[in-house]
Amino acid sequence: MTNPVDLKQLAPTGHLRGGIVVSPAASAFFAIRDGKGEVRGVTVDLMHAFADALQLPLALQIYDNSGQVTDAVASGECDVAFMPRDATREGKVDFGPAYYFISSTYLVPAGSAIQSIDAVNRPGVRIVAISNTTTARSARRTAPDASVEEVPSVDQMTAMAAAGQGDAFALPFADGAFERVFTAHFYGHLDQGERGLFLAEAARVAPELVVCDAALRPDREREEMQERILEDGSRWPVYKRFFGAEELAAELGGGEVIFSGEWFVVVRS
Repeated sequence: MTNPVDLKQLAPTGHLRGGIVVSPAASAFFAIRDGKGEVRGVTVDLMHAFADALQLPLALQIYDNSGQVTDAVASGECDVAFMPRDATREGKVDFGPAYYFISSTYLVPAGSAIQSIDAVNRPGVRIVAISNTTTARSARRTAPDASVEEVPSVDQMTAMAAAGQGDAFALPFADGAFERVFTAHFYGHLDQGERGLFLAEAARVAPELVVCDAALRPDREREEMQERILEDGSRWPVYKRFFGAEELAAELGGGEVIFSGEWFVVVRS
């Protein structure tokens, strides 16, 4: 697209106004600010390459979430940006080919009764999501019985998650968003397929994983179904698996056994 007419349509100011979303940690979508306040990341590099190919000067514009950058492109305030795609956004802006694919899930507090995506969709469950994003809209669509609170930035949602101000936090968080993922008596409630998905997501968002779960004892079977009774009186069948410390370390891909006791084990990987 080097035709002057096309360039004028794409960049009417004569500069390519590129929209970039920043967060606490970099990913294929989120950029970060370095120690000097400069914006760095995959989308920044792609935007520079795009501007160079078009032989246009680049003017980066920074936003707190993908909803903001979508509205900026739709209003003509911004010329081009990277964002997750859904039907709502297709009605506002035009999309090119995908450069990256992501999946979404929920982060829940330790000890939560929520053990599956279906369990999020209940009255009284508070979902926290980034405002005006595909993830927030997906949460509203798939969990109509729960309530969804939208917040403007990843920083605020991360702070709320740390403070326990919500029941389920709609992900994705950025790659490397945390120093460590810690889970207590949650991993053992996941079946084999779900454990693989959890380990992949944990590895994506943090370099270290610490798992605390129930120890395998001589008087227990390795796997069983248990029942949980919630405050509303509803009863939920829950899968439960018990672990030997070395067995758990091996399943996590190798790690350090921090504690191995009669009732629980703790492994760091």
